[in-house]
Amino acid sequence: MPKTMTHGRKYLETTLNSTNKQGDKIFVPYVMAGDEGLEQLIPTLKFLSESGATAIELGIPFSDPVADGPTIQEAGKRALEQNITLNSVIQLLKQEREQIVAPIIFMTYINPIFKYGIEAFIQDAKEAGVDGLIIPDLPFEQQALISEKLNEAEIALIQLVSLTSSHERIKQLGQASQGFTYAITVNGITGARSKVSQNLAEHFQQLKDSSQVPVLAGFGISTPEHVIQMSKIADGVIVGSKIIELLQQGDYDSINRLINASKQNEPKA
Repeated sequence: MPKTMTHGRKYLETTLNSTNKQGDKIFVPYVMAGDEGLEQLIPTLKFLSESGATAIELGIPFSDPVADGPTIQEAGKRALEQNITLNSVIQLLKQEREQIVAPIIFMTYINPIFKYGIEAFIQDAKEAGVDGLIIPDLPFEQQALISEKLNEAEIALIQLVSLTSSHERIKQLGQASQGFTYAITVNGITGARSKVSQNLAEHFQQLKDSSQVPVLAGFGISTPEHVIQMSKIADGVIVGSKIIELLQQGDYDSINRLINASKQNEPKA
């Protein structure tokens, strides 16, 4: 990766904040690394970045995922069948990262990181231009295992907040989150849904009041209407299962419509 490119927490946060300031909402698509073969990963990331994705969440396939619905589970299985590993994704990004402008966030689990070696993983992730990290099975109380070294490497550690989190927990997670706060909008697993909850405004206001970074809504968002609806109460959205389905179908026009739905807002004064 060229030395002129600077990635990491600051790049991620600056990109997200700039998107909101210019009047758009943040749109983060999720893709499973290697779902379509490792050779297709860079073209897919380039397409999403060039289509206007603010940042990209890149899932690393793992045998025992947490909270993933059927679509993402199947994508992970397809990638594992092709022997996609955390190391193979990192090595590819080391060679090709400069082709993708959008910040990249890894979504992985603590076991592959331990197997890789925490220090080696963080060093290689930094060299690969990884800007943020989501580790859904790492308890907040145990994050000191990795957070200090991530801070040194200037890679954002993103917190997930559930609908059942207490006020104190929301405050704790919001203050700790870097890059953005990932607000789960359903009690359950990921997956495209026909509708999203109508009663989340108070919850999201509490999250915004507690968070030092943008608050993004994720889980179950699958139509342009969902994107517009959730963008009224959140700083942006994360769309996973639907993106994977549309990539499988080669329906790039529908992906563009999802992304464009986040760009219907007025600039901030």
